[in-house]
Amino acid sequence: MSTRANTKGRVGDIPKESNLNTTQDQPFKKGFCSVRHGLALILQLCNFSIYTQQMNLSIAITAMVNTTVPSSQPSASTEGPTTNSQEFWNETLQDSKAPVYDWTPEIQGILLSSLNYGSFLAPIPTGYVAGVFGAKYVVGVGLLISSVLTLLIPLAADAGVALLIVLRVIQGVAQVMVLTGQFSLWAKWAPPMERSQLITISSSGSMLGIFLVLIAGGLLCQALGWPYIFYIFGGIGCACCLIWFPLVYDNPQKHPFISTGEKRYIACSLAQEDCSLGWSLPIKAMATSLPLWAIVVFFFCEHWLLSTIMAYTPTYISSVLQANLRDSGILSALPFVAGCVCIVLGGLLADFLLSRKILRLVTIRKLFTAIGKGQAGHQLVVGAREPLCYGLCSSAGVLVSAGILVPLPWVRSSRSTTIVFLVISSAFASLCDSGALINFLDIAPRYTAFLKGLLQVFCHIAGSIAPTVAGFFISQDSELGWRNVFLLAAAVNVVGLLFYLIFGRAEVQDWAKDPTFTHL
Repeated sequence: MSTRANTKGRVGDIPKESNLNTTQDQPFKKGFCSVRHGLALILQLCNFSIYTQQMNLSIAITAMVNTTVPSSQPSASTEGPTTNSQEFWNETLQDSKAPVYDWTPEIQGILLSSLNYGSFLAPIPTGYVAGVFGAKYVVGVGLLISSVLTLLIPLAADAGVALLIVLRVIQGVAQVMVLTGQFSLWAKWAPPMERSQLITISSSGSMLGIFLVLIAGGLLCQALGWPYIFYIFGGIGCACCLIWFPLVYDNPQKHPFISTGEKRYIACSLAQEDCSLGWSLPIKAMATSLPLWAIVVFFFCEHWLLSTIMAYTPTYISSVLQANLRDSGILSALPFVAGCVCIVLGGLLADFLLSRKILRLVTIRKLFTAIGKGQAGHQLVVGAREPLCYGLCSSAGVLVSAGILVPLPWVRSSRSTTIVFLVISSAFASLCDSGALINFLDIAPRYTAFLKGLLQVFCHIAGSIAPTVAGFFISQDSELGWRNVFLLAAAVNVVGLLFYLIFGRAEVQDWAKDPTFTHL
């Protein structure tokens, strides 16, 4: 029978009792020229590729859709825009010979959501398999499949809406393999004091990818035609696979180039954590764990907003603010570049506060989450210790944060004001990557990959619902529809944040400590 002592007595085949001198490994702790930081940069590139592939349809669809033709034939294709087009559409499409489709707002919402339709089935088995067998091939194969399917999207669009939806459903499952599987790597590679830093470096690739695909997408649509968005970013993903397979290993002990000092430092840092995952899981205990449910609810609510913003920012800017496709891409990219910078800075600040023991881990997680969802009022919660008090003190900040989204329909006459609001919202929201979005690593490091898979299920459920609901609202009334979209997203976010602030924790839960726990 396996006991906790036997499991924790070795991490990466290096005995805990070996009295390793962590002092001699101190340079590796502080240095950035290390294999683990190299892994963070490679994962940053992979996340960059995945998010360009997630976002490319959002920017391309503004060029793929002929908004001036009645929607009597949802999947019909023409070779260019018809007469009486608006001026900004003429400017966008006049030099392009790419096909244009007569897709209604409802169909557009379904296409933008279809990436998530099958994805909610994949995260749990993906996370579990990655945790048991290793993440190298899970992530690599997912990246390769998603990249190849991206190259095929123009052909699928010409073949019809049904085939395009099927292709994007499969692509969404492949992307889950990348986004979920990578977290089992950090359970074996990331020292606890560097966890926020390493994960936020790799996660910043998502914002960087969104930024680049938006800023380049409009230019590509005008200069070459919308199919080249898929050809270029699908090709970049295939190139990333050539880096991933030879350079990434599941744990430090298997890596051929890592120094002995860094290997020992990582092993010593993880010696107090039980990161080994067996075949059984404490299902009952997980299902009744309020700290876990706090993270689950927050993930759902956060990704409701994120899915809406990712899917509809280019459409909002081009249709409501009347920007041409080139300007729409550039303006849509500004919020995400701000988010990319703040993700990394937030991770560095969180690790600094923890390593200097300025704040407790639970306070850091909740503080960064509260700031991410409420710019005002965060000074009230810095010193808060009890979760209930913390949540109540943060509520004012939550309402202010929600207020950034609510007035957008009323400031649409000012393009600069709208963009400033979106940039501020994205910059502060990115701090959640050092808060609730990595909290599952704190409460159950043994089940990191599985929990990430579980959380991805709720992310993809939100992602499959939110753009579809937004498309329905917009199709009913183009003016009031946008207002309802932003109001609903703000309300959902308020609920998620308050629930997390009240019930969230940062200590390892009892069900994640004992390997001899009676499992189902």
